[in-house]
Amino acid sequence: MILEKLDLWSEFLSLLQKKINPITFNTWFKPLKLNLLDTVNCKIIIQVPMSVHKKMLETTWYQVIEDALTEISGDTYEISFVLEDINNELESDNLGKINSKGDEEVKFVTNLKSEFTFENFVTGDTNKFAKTAAIAVAQAPGKIYNPLFIYGKSGLGKTHLMHAIGNYITEHTDLKVLYTTSENFKDDYTSIATTLKPNEREDRADFFKNKYRDVDVLLIDDIQFLVGAEKTQQGFFHTFNELHSKNKQIIITSDRSPEDLKLLEERLRSRFAWGLPVDIYPPDYELRCRIIKDKVKYLNIANMLPEDVINYIANSCDTDVREIEGAVNRLSAYMAVYAPTEVTLDFAMEALGDYVNNNIYSMSDISVVQKAVADYYGISVEALKSKKKSKNVSYPRQLAMYMARLLTNESFPRIGLEFGGRDHSTVIHAVDKIEDDLKDNKTLQEIINEIKAKI
Repeated sequence: MILEKLDLWSEFLSLLQKKINPITFNTWFKPLKLNLLDTVNCKIIIQVPMSVHKKMLETTWYQVIEDALTEISGDTYEISFVLEDINNELESDNLGKINSKGDEEVKFVTNLKSEFTFENFVTGDTNKFAKTAAIAVAQAPGKIYNPLFIYGKSGLGKTHLMHAIGNYITEHTDLKVLYTTSENFKDDYTSIATTLKPNEREDRADFFKNKYRDVDVLLIDDIQFLVGAEKTQQGFFHTFNELHSKNKQIIITSDRSPEDLKLLEERLRSRFAWGLPVDIYPPDYELRCRIIKDKVKYLNIANMLPEDVINYIANSCDTDVREIEGAVNRLSAYMAVYAPTEVTLDFAMEALGDYVNNNIYSMSDISVVQKAVADYYGISVEALKSKKKSKNVSYPRQLAMYMARLLTNESFPRIGLEFGGRDHSTVIHAVDKIEDDLKDNKTLQEIINEIKAKI
């Protein structure tokens, strides 16, 4: 009996989930959508969210997909992949399978922190692409996106992702992985020149080369601190070239993009762009709520935090993850001292005091605007952030973007991020659209005034 299309797709995903480890399935297969299934001509088109998925599925996982479809249907399918959104298209190198394990286990100090994994990296729209690229590199080191250059302001999870890559590689292979900071690299390199005795200098040079060039994966954190260290930049340049020429994976983090590291040598900055520069944005409101819940789930306060307290922290700590961690730790300590029977919003506001910058009632909060507009139109905030294009959602979304621009000090890119990661040009279009409508539509002005009154 020929399976119904949706049944075949459902069974296909179910079979893969049983055959593949959870992190691989969740990264490469869970986001997939069925675009077209022609059971007569045995053709299937699968929709993918980003080109990194497309490349990985076309190479590393194509045979697995083909075999799974054959096992379910008994037929051999012609498989193709299409991007969900053309804006997600990336320049991609060819992917390859992960390096095989070595024959002999060698003890090696990786400097990795085992607590940083992909599993406990809380993902949202502002960091989803960075995590996906990191997993791709971890599953095919030296084969895709080399170097991987992760950048963003402090406290957004760059170091977490870097350690997660290293931990994944060491868990699944015998490749030699070294994590270091640019400061440690600089100290090791300059120690060669400052050693007085020639034979000791030679030993230090050998130590440096063995440490940084006899590895399969080099992770170097906070590369921006090499600014001003011209000789160390030379050392890193030669280290980079040697590793890259041998297809050894290099992962770099920075608080700025390669283009913005103006005081680094041009030849270094150009090499940083050889692979994939990927940025991490500050977490949006939804992600901040999820991070808070993740941070407290192992604490004894986990079951005592109501939604309004979580929302208060999420609205107040809107810069980075470390600020959220600080607020959670402070609230936990305050609760340990006063041992309240319940945690109210007033208690949380008293506990956090001057620590937070604003609160849930702030007029400068995009989420407050979203909530008010969603309530007025009888839809959910999630709908405003979704990709739904029906008129009953798209117009309220445009109005919410307009009012967010009107009532807050946020930039177009920031507003776009809070509306499901949309591009700043989409926000500009929404603002222009509402402004044009206001010229001839008096009822719209009354609606805006009513929503403002609710806020």
